[in-house]
Amino acid sequence: MHTEPSHTGTLYVVATPLGNLEDITLRAIKTLKQSRAIACEDTRHASILLKHFDILGKKLISYHNYNEPRAIGQIIALLEEGTDVSLITDAGTPVISDPGYALLHALHEKNLKIIPIPGPSALTAALSACPLPVNNFFFAGFLPHKKGRKSRLEYLAGLHASFVLYESPYRIMKLLDEVEHLLPDAQIFVGREMTKIYEEYLTGPIEEIRQHLANGKTRGEFVVIVHPAGKKTIKSEENHADHH
Repeated sequence: MHTEPSHTGTLYVVATPLGNLEDITLRAIKTLKQSRAIACEDTRHASILLKHFDILGKKLISYHNYNEPRAIGQIIALLEEGTDVSLITDAGTPVISDPGYALLHALHEKNLKIIPIPGPSALTAALSACPLPVNNFFFAGFLPHKKGRKSRLEYLAGLHASFVLYESPYRIMKLLDEVEHLLPDAQIFVGREMTKIYEEYLTGPIEEIRQHLANGKTRGEFVVIVHPAGKKTIKSEENHADHH
């Protein structure tokens, strides 16, 4: 006679380093070691991380945008039989502009347990080093490549607040042109190759950022923070904050 397991497994949403492996938390290492299975975007990339921390013998489940339904079924089956599973992405915190929402929704519908293991995030890392006003901001992640890109940027420009984007090296110059067209006085913060050997942080008007990046410095992933107003507004906001 078939009997249900006495308990179900837990899905741990584990943040992993953006680049510098020393940024992993002690709790993340412990959780990955204790989980019997690890769901990851790229099993080859994950294997490098796991080997570095001597985390061996794990069942690796490929989980990305193109195999979500099948991977979700695998993960749910493991959880229902009592196996703990860790979810990681190639870098940073899962679900933040990475696969994961569909999985979390499916687990919620089945009343399965989800626990976050906080750690590195490109979003919070960039915000923490940004000298522009970001006490209020809108996170938009990656823009559409073509259809809907223009209308999305127009919406963001109309918010009259700082907004944060992720961008690839192939479209960063195009993005600067698009933002300049809508917000010519904007101040920009760019974080490039964060936590890696050639990490770089730039702040200034769009033309300055463009000139710097035009010198062959468009490699790597970018976090772009756009503050819609010019320097005068930034200065007045800082002074205003000092009096409160």
